[in-house]
Amino acid sequence: MECAIITTYRCNAKCDMCRIYLNPTKVAEEFNPKILEKLPDNLKRVNITGGEPTLRQDLLDIVTIMLKKAKKVDISTNGYFPERLISIGKKYPQVIFRISAEGLPKLNDDLRGLKDGFDHSLRSIIGLSKVGVRDIGLGMVISGKNKNDLLNLYSLCVMMGINFSTSTLHNSFYFNKTDNIIDNVGDTAKVVQEYIVELLKSRRRNIKMKLKDWAKAYVNYGILNHIKGEKRPIPCGAGTELFFLDPYGRILACNGSPEPWIMGNLNDQTFDEIWNSEEAQLVRNKVKNCTRECWMVGSARPAMRSHFISAGYWIFSKKIKLLLGQEIWQN
Repeated sequence: MECAIITTYRCNAKCDMCRIYLNPTKVAEEFNPKILEKLPDNLKRVNITGGEPTLRQDLLDIVTIMLKKAKKVDISTNGYFPERLISIGKKYPQVIFRISAEGLPKLNDDLRGLKDGFDHSLRSIIGLSKVGVRDIGLGMVISGKNKNDLLNLYSLCVMMGINFSTSTLHNSFYFNKTDNIIDNVGDTAKVVQEYIVELLKSRRRNIKMKLKDWAKAYVNYGILNHIKGEKRPIPCGAGTELFFLDPYGRILACNGSPEPWIMGNLNDQTFDEIWNSEEAQLVRNKVKNCTRECWMVGSARPAMRSHFISAGYWIFSKKIKLLLGQEIWQN
């Protein structure tokens, strides 16, 4: 099981595709890190996110607790406060860092509403690398506005020897958006197809990163389907394979629903009480009947683990076609 911890709805960025900053939480409303001790042990992965998690003064406490709970802990950040990230990386170099980038410098700063945002991101990457952090990467939300920088950002990450993750536009309570849309779907889909081919042909020298690229080809296949308005390739396991903890201490199924699908509140209940409650089962029924076809890495990754044969077959079959010089996309 995986978990995403939404540490705060406060954010210093003003992103084009996300309006979290319009409805920030107050510091006094945000959960006390001590409640995280109630979360189950042996989680496969925990994503610490926001808002912008580095705005929490107790972020190090959150990381410290979750490293005892999960095999992998990653932080999703806009990278604007390098010193705060570096202090965590120095103490815990095993933590994974994913720093948002919506394009090359000017476009990134325009879409994120952050002056010198790309500059700060690079300083975070350099500083984290210097203190020995082993897994650093950029993360991009693919849209019609930044599609032309997708392959360039990936190439930059390959040259730097760091990871690169992608998602695409979604509408939900979490993003405070209902009007995210890709106008030029055909052109954007074509670029994503090209990117998937590059991932399958991965030129990375590190075999582990090459294997990650192959897996990310399937992740981006799901992204491609979402962009085109098609069904996700494998079912969603939100509320079963993964869950979210919001800044108020509530356990949610996911961050893609139109309103928070609340299973319980960790401030007042144990995790087992929440997980096995009637409210949790009602939420799982909502997930089962959901038609939103979300495809975000938080729900895609555990779904791929549960359906590894389907994902593996897709990757293998596409790679064989490429080796034979065949097209993998139908015209």
